Amino acid sequence: MLVKTRGIVLSNIKYRETSIITKIYTEALGVQSYIVNGVRKKGNGSRIALFQPFTLLEMVVYVSHRGGLSRISEYKTNYSFVSIPFDIRKSSVLLFLSEMVSRTVKEEEENLPLFHFLYNAVVTLDEMEKGFENFHLVFLLQLSFHLGFGPSSGAEVVEQVAFSPNAQVGSSAPTVLAMQVHEEYFDQLLQEPDYANIPNGKVRRELLDILIRYYQLHVDKLGDIKSLAILSEVLAE
Repeated sequence: MLVKTRGIVLSNIKYRETSIITKIYTEALGVQSYIVNGVRKKGNGSRIALFQPFTLLEMVVYVSHRGGLSRISEYKTNYSFVSIPFDIRKSSVLLFLSEMVSRTVKEEEENLPLFHFLYNAVVTLDEMEKGFENFHLVFLLQLSFHLGFGPSSGAEVVEQVAFSPNAQVGSSAPTVLAMQVHEEYFDQLLQEPDYANIPNGKVRRELLDILIRYYQLHVDKLGDIKSLAILSEVLAE
């Protein structure tokens, strides 16, 4: 059976000489993995750019009742990026966020509110000319509501992380008091994200560290986020 759907690319891995296996969050079918042949050909025949993280696609896909890997019958760009490929800050943010979504969103079923949130977030970032320093923080907070563990306040985020059993593992872990200083910033990001006043990159990194650990409390086997180091370097002051 063939199904027409939009899709948001989450990741891809090499498969054989010129093909890939790509994970895509689809509008109609939730998370799906597809084999795509021939996209890594050298020269003008390569279409690998269409399967970079958070690329927005229009697709016709095969659906098998037996499950497992399937294939894409047709695909093309649903939205052409204007700024993201040319802005290392934006592309690093998308790489990080696509990894977070890939590790947290697992359902193989339609979820239109989540799909529309992800789709609109990507388009919004691409269209923003400035003021996107806090985008990844706001995105993760808003995504947590779609995943079922959205916080009611900054205090809730900080207290869950600060008083978790492994909160103080490692010498670099911030103290409870140091975390509590950030409650107000989380409240701003939750209540008025467009006007949140985060003073500098150091505070943003601390907020992100707390947010990732908040996710680790709620998402089983989240693990280390490989793209975090790249994001931290690019967004460093």
